[in-house]
Amino acid sequence: MAVPLRRLHHVSLFVSNGHKLASDLVSKYKFNLFATRLTDRSTQVAFRKGAAVFVVNERPTQSALGLNEWPQVAGNDRNDQNSADAPRVSLGKHKRSQPSCLYDVHLDHPVDSVSNVCFEVSDVERAFKELRRLGCDFYVPPTTVEDENGLVTYSVVKSVVGNVCHTLIDKTKYGGIFLPGFDVTEKDWDLEKEDLSCPVTHFDHVTYACPRNSTHQVMKWYEKLFGFHRFFIDGDEDVDEGFVVNQEGVGLRLTAMEYWKCSKAGISLPFTDKSEPDCKFVIAESLPHQSRNQVDTFLEQHRAAGIQHIALYTKNIVSAAHTMAEAGVQFFSPPPAYYTEVGKRQEIEEAGHDPRKLSEHGILLDADLQQDPSSLKECSGNKRYLLQVFTKPIFAEDTFFLELIERRGATGFGEGNIRALWRSVQAYMENEREGGPQRKTVQ
Repeated sequence: MAVPLRRLHHVSLFVSNGHKLASDLVSKYKFNLFATRLTDRSTQVAFRKGAAVFVVNERPTQSALGLNEWPQVAGNDRNDQNSADAPRVSLGKHKRSQPSCLYDVHLDHPVDSVSNVCFEVSDVERAFKELRRLGCDFYVPPTTVEDENGLVTYSVVKSVVGNVCHTLIDKTKYGGIFLPGFDVTEKDWDLEKEDLSCPVTHFDHVTYACPRNSTHQVMKWYEKLFGFHRFFIDGDEDVDEGFVVNQEGVGLRLTAMEYWKCSKAGISLPFTDKSEPDCKFVIAESLPHQSRNQVDTFLEQHRAAGIQHIALYTKNIVSAAHTMAEAGVQFFSPPPAYYTEVGKRQEIEEAGHDPRKLSEHGILLDADLQQDPSSLKECSGNKRYLLQVFTKPIFAEDTFFLELIERRGATGFGEGNIRALWRSVQAYMENEREGGPQRKTVQ
């Protein structure tokens, strides 16, 4: 039986220079630093915008934890893998002697990486037993961490996607703002308090870059273990082939899945507007017999399958992109002809937008042709559409980047935009290859 997920809690990044990334998240991407955890061996810092939370971990020099090698936590030897008694870490006010990494695991990955998507579940112990029965491997067994605000139980499971793992966490007995072990630096923060100049509310989707012919394995794993369901990117999408982009040197297969409809209790979103699903997952792989593209570049530079980009949902993409660009964020741009094509220009104007304004930061618009009457009332001209744009890579390698996405009733991924978006990434990658290895600064 699949383990139901309640909601996406946070995403963890492991980097060699935590200070640089922390500075960029705050100054460029307008995240707020709200919780920190400092030990003699590790730094963990949490940033938020709305319900979108990143935890930045600075990679330690110590050896990595092996698969199914339970760590010794607060003097508890975890050799009994089937024990139902979770190790317990009591933190209180003083934390510097505690384990180097809480709610996660330091893997020995050679480059900066986004490697952990943390989900809330209702019962970690039950999830652990069920997932082990289904053949899952765990980095961390059920472990309870507590402070003066209550207790949290978590475990860390290895996924089938490269270095990606998932922390499963139960916060039902915790009354604190974030997690035990973290010092909260913003005591009165409010998820509903909105930054009007850069209004990001939550993670919209996560995209994996995977080797060829691995999509079905990944889909089956998430379906079997967590009850994910297939989400069709396009109405004419082939069940087996997925959504194929095969033109102008871009040969990609994209397949999407979602989990929010699978839970009996539904997804619990920590903000007022609960009409949006919590998060979708997209699997990208390159097509055979095609020239090298950005998925191949990711696999080569990241040295494993992994998370290529994460989309941030915004209520005003024009304002958000402008604010980030003014702060130094660079965006991928489609060919200029995108905005002057008669059909596209008309589509943009009918949605109430100015093509010139969108072109300033490379924002693309795509109308949803499969209209749903229940969602028309919010949309200009009674049309559903979405807008989206990619940032350039935020690590030294051309691996991980962010996406801004604004949905006006559209639930897909901008089928008409996908080719333009990925072509813009492809052009950037090709220019980087021609320019040689001199690019080693974060954009």
